[in-house]
Amino acid sequence: MSGGLQTGSKAPDFTLLEAPGKSITLSKELEKGPVVLVFYPADFSSTCQEELCTFRDAIATYNKLGANVFGISVDGIFSHAEFKKKNNLQFPLLSDWEKKTIHDYDIVLPDLAGMKEVAKRSVFVIGQDEVIKYAWVSDNPGKLPPFDKVKKAVEELSK
Repeated sequence: MSGGLQTGSKAPDFTLLEAPGKSITLSKELEKGPVVLVFYPADFSSTCQEELCTFRDAIATYNKLGANVFGISVDGIFSHAEFKKKNNLQFPLLSDWEKKTIHDYDIVLPDLAGMKEVAKRSVFVIGQDEVIKYAWVSDNPGKLPPFDKVKKAVEELSK
C-alpha cells in the first residue's frame, strides 16, 4: 500500500454532491457518529460492484454501531444514481468529480485503463473527533479491502 492519509491524521473535510441539489459535508455527518469512507475507482466495474455490495449487505451492522457509510468516486451523480439503483445500495454515493477529495486524501490512481486520476480503492474509518482511526489504501484496483478489519475498527469506536 502506498499513499493515503494514515491512522491518527485529521480527516480533511469535504462537501460532495450526492444528487442534484443535495450535498453531504463530512464534518456535519461526524456530528451524528463515526463515518466509513469507501473510495472506489469507478461505477459499474466488477470489483467496485462486489465491494459496495459487500458494504450494502453489512449496512445494518454499521448503522447499529452508529456509523454511516459513504461511497466516493470521481464518477458523476447520474452515474452514481444508476449504479446505486442497479445494486440496491442503501447508503449515499458521493461524486468527487473535481477530484479534490482524492487529492486531499492522497489516494489518486494516476491512470486506470486510460481513465486519468481516479480514486485508489481505499477505506477510512473516521471518529467523531475527525481523526482517522483506520486506513486501508491499495495500489491494486482489483484488490478488495479487509472487510473484517473495517468492521472491527468501527466496533472499537462504539465501545
